[in-house]
Amino acid sequence: MNFNIIEFFSHTIDLVQKQHHGSILTIFLIGVVFGVIIQWSRVDTFDKIAGFAMLKGFKVPKMLFLAIGIASIGLYFMIKMGWAHYHVKPIILGGLILGGIIFGIGMAILGLCPGTGPVAVSEGNIDVLTGLIGGLLAGALFSYLYPSLKAIMGPNLGKPTLAQLVGHDWFIFIYGAALILIAFLLPSHEIEEEVGEV
Repeated sequence: MNFNIIEFFSHTIDLVQKQHHGSILTIFLIGVVFGVIIQWSRVDTFDKIAGFAMLKGFKVPKMLFLAIGIASIGLYFMIKMGWAHYHVKPIILGGLILGGIIFGIGMAILGLCPGTGPVAVSEGNIDVLTGLIGGLLAGALFSYLYPSLKAIMGPNLGKPTLAQLVGHDWFIFIYGAALILIAFLLPSHEIEEEVGEV
């Protein structure tokens, strides 16, 4: 097994640049804005994630629904204007189920998700740093072993979208608006009101 980690990350950066998602600088700046919003809203703390898991705090789903709703509507109009296009990923059912189970186990152990974890590390949470390093190494290992793991990923079911199933692309706008409405309808009380600060 001949694995060069510098070569691996160099290859990854090269792939990102070729996928036309924007320059590395643009992606970095979007990441900074994302981190500022996460830190400001405090959804990078264990009590917020635990509150969400126990359905006693809804700040995390409120933020997720609002963000996905705004992004859906924004993407709908950007595609209409010809400023963006979809990058639909294929449905590989076995891989999705297996990945979901591993993701859930990891999130239950760490108490944070891959989006909020790096923000928590930047605040000095060393325990989260171990999970972050483990996640990066696991991702690298998965990429390296992917040719051997294809058999358990299941069949490729293509790239269907909700708009295709409904038959109208305006469904994306309705979907985004519905998520924003749900975000505002969810209760605002947090876990601190139930069991105190963790």
